[in-house]
Amino acid sequence: MAISLYDISVASSLQVLGGVAGALDKGAAHCTENGIDLAEVAGTRLVPDMWSFRDQIYSVMHHSLGSIKGVESGAFSPPELDPEMDYAACQALIASAIEMLGGYTREQVNAWEDNDVLFSLGRFELPFKAPEFVLSFSHPNLYFHATTAYDMLRMKGTPIGKMDFMGPLRTAG
Repeated sequence: MAISLYDISVASSLQVLGGVAGALDKGAAHCTENGIDLAEVAGTRLVPDMWSFRDQIYSVMHHSLGSIKGVESGAFSPPELDPEMDYAACQALIASAIEMLGGYTREQVNAWEDNDVLFSLGRFELPFKAPEFVLSFSHPNLYFHATTAYDMLRMKGTPIGKMDFMGPLRTAG
């Protein structure tokens, strides 16, 4: 069975983004109904030395839409986080990422299969081929940040479960 770069990058990212978008909507509804301040949620951290909820959401975007942009350009580096991003901006960011990723075609992305991608953090660099970049670097980060954001919403009492996290499944037929 052959699987394409589009399937492992765009299609998989859209599934994760769909789950995150749904969880964000349920989180907003839960917080509004229960008098939980959405500004407080945006700044929530699981532990003091971990990134905030808003940073987790930004990283979900960065390791989905930003990942495919990195595959296209050949360069990827850590995101520049927005410490002022509120909950509504988190929702808008994910909605925008879904819309922009949806604009990439299967043919366009698959043409980048042999692209080199260089991850840079200061003087530290990691060279990849596009599929390995997506599978071994970007996807683990994408799932980590999506899971952490999900966990923060659960910590606030949002009634979400595994099916919410999984997003829109790609089923046969």
